[in-house]
Amino acid sequence: MPTEIRRDYSLTGPEADRAVARGLATADWYQCPIPRKEMKALMARSDGPALRDTAIWFAALFLSGLGGWYFWGTWWCVPFFAVYGILYGSSSDSRWHECGHGTAFKTPWMNEVVYQIACFMILREPTVWRWSHTRHHTDTIIVGRDPEIAAPRPPDIAGILLNVFALKSSWVALKKIALHATGRLYPDEALYIPESERGKVFRVARIYLVILIAVAAWCLAIGSILPAMFIGLPTLYGAAFVVVFGLTQHAGLDEDVLDHRLNSRTVYMNPVFRFLYWNMNYHVEHHMFPMVPYHQLPKLHARIKDDCPTPYSGLWEAYREIIPALWRQRKDPRFFVRRRLPGHARPLGAPPAGAVPAE
Repeated sequence: MPTEIRRDYSLTGPEADRAVARGLATADWYQCPIPRKEMKALMARSDGPALRDTAIWFAALFLSGLGGWYFWGTWWCVPFFAVYGILYGSSSDSRWHECGHGTAFKTPWMNEVVYQIACFMILREPTVWRWSHTRHHTDTIIVGRDPEIAAPRPPDIAGILLNVFALKSSWVALKKIALHATGRLYPDEALYIPESERGKVFRVARIYLVILIAVAAWCLAIGSILPAMFIGLPTLYGAAFVVVFGLTQHAGLDEDVLDHRLNSRTVYMNPVFRFLYWNMNYHVEHHMFPMVPYHQLPKLHARIKDDCPTPYSGLWEAYREIIPALWRQRKDPRFFVRRRLPGHARPLGAPPAGAVPAE
């Protein structure tokens, strides 16, 4: 029977010191070798793809919301609000993510507008998550350093299931928003949010609270939850794909390794899922070269796939690995899925000659 171990996943505990002592906080990450000229072309930004996809996204939100409103009070509203919820509560996850990187659009203000809207939809405070996600990319799945480890060992299975409707994540988010509205941060947040940015955190938290309270008051005034079906509740009832897609990224894989091929997954998905997820299914590629725009990730994948583990053929294949791994980690937190590199792949720690460092 394996001896249970529990690691401290906070950024202020002993694991943080251990990561620094082991050199994990300052070491270089492996990158597949790509000539500089080719990498520059892959990193080129364009407004066109994101304008198209964002227009489709907003149009689909409008039409599905219109159908939900029109058929409100009948069962016919259910499919319309199901679509609206997925677009609002799940697809916003990839939009805040890509626009937060500043790579979705070439024009900075376009990234910022979509980022702010999508952050509110999924209750992720923009300044907090901008800095949190920067740390996630700097120290991906380094225990004590990464604030965004979705499935710590042993995993919280109940919490994962609750987050199919964003019940746990939204409760945590609301507690943080309430704290930030008072002008305070959690200790972990103080480690990666600069002093100069904290005023933005407190101001936006207050705006979020005002909006949510106003929607609740509107519902009470008219004696109907219809306003909340458009603002607030979709974060909950449309959240399923945040979990379905999100766990494929890193769950069950190795920790404290400086190679994204070993701690991240690339999963092939159909065009609809890729639209909802904005190509984040190419997750090894995204972490290895985070400044490559989402619409270029399929090209990047084709370029480096021979140096990477075999991609998963779909969500079914990925979850055939993830579910047993998480279940086993409940009692054996030392267990993780070992990704197999191709026989000819460059070994972990080999200098990636010709590669452009990720920014």
